[in-house]
Amino acid sequence: MMSRASTSGELDLSFATWDHDRVMALHDGRVQVPGVKLESVIQPTSKLFPLAVQKAEYDITEMSISSYILQVARGEGEYIALPAFVSRAFRHAGFFARAGSGIASPADFAGRKIGVPEYQMTAALWMRGILHDEYGVDAADIHWRTGALDAGVRRERLELDLPKGMLVEPIEDGQTLQQLLLDGEIDGLLAPKPPQNFLDGDSSLVRLFPDFEKAEQDYYGRTGFFPIMHLIGVKKSICEEHPWLPRALYEGLVESRDIALKRLRDVWLGNANRLSLPWLGANMERTLACLGPDYWSYGFEANQAELDAVCRYSVEQFLAPRRVSPRDLFYPTLLDS
Repeated sequence: MMSRASTSGELDLSFATWDHDRVMALHDGRVQVPGVKLESVIQPTSKLFPLAVQKAEYDITEMSISSYILQVARGEGEYIALPAFVSRAFRHAGFFARAGSGIASPADFAGRKIGVPEYQMTAALWMRGILHDEYGVDAADIHWRTGALDAGVRRERLELDLPKGMLVEPIEDGQTLQQLLLDGEIDGLLAPKPPQNFLDGDSSLVRLFPDFEKAEQDYYGRTGFFPIMHLIGVKKSICEEHPWLPRALYEGLVESRDIALKRLRDVWLGNANRLSLPWLGANMERTLACLGPDYWSYGFEANQAELDAVCRYSVEQFLAPRRVSPRDLFYPTLLDS
């Protein structure tokens, strides 16, 4: 979609994300970006991410930070990022093994066949970073199998250029990583969500961190990282024509996030339980105690160390052909407070 001026003189821009509470005030119009009329597009990231890197279909779009770093390192891509991190997620919950495989710790993944939906996906980038930094297991120490987790078909959204001897092998269409794990053809998984059989109570699939919340809190205490998954990209051509736009969009994203977090706080402290979560209050109290009040931070400076880590992971895991500076990821006027 091409940007265009509306009859009111505003820029008419497509804005595509998944339905995160942190962006919905922009989608429904509660937050307005001065000089801009946003055309709302809400789609799951499984559809948005291939469109972003292969077709650049939308003017403003949610992007995988892993694929974005890869494109920046290659000198490719039509987007420049804003430091609005619309998706973050701890990842210790996603280490799975087969019962009886002899895998008791992520350190035991070395020398094994391990499944992951996409080698380049951001969840896997962070999980391999944990394997390297915390357990001494390099990406090249593992034979990787890629493809659908428990249903459908999954392929890499960008072609990879891996070194000779690096084993990243797609499974066949119609196969799933879950079934290969149950059949003993692979030994473990890096999963962005629990496999369906695990959710159904199949004891053949086990988490390596049964108390993953505690493991993730400990990880945050050591690193200060609440892993950044996705950011917002704006077409470079539009930014060049309208250099005021990135700041205006970023401020709108901050305002939308703040509305979502205020609502969550209001729900938590309300007299009635408005969300269908029995222990919402307990979870909120643990979150604030561990992460502090600015637990969903935006902005370059506050996240520079974490951004440097993901840039390092990308080159260490043979994705990016060079080490990208975190400053190279974002529109220049948004690098400082």
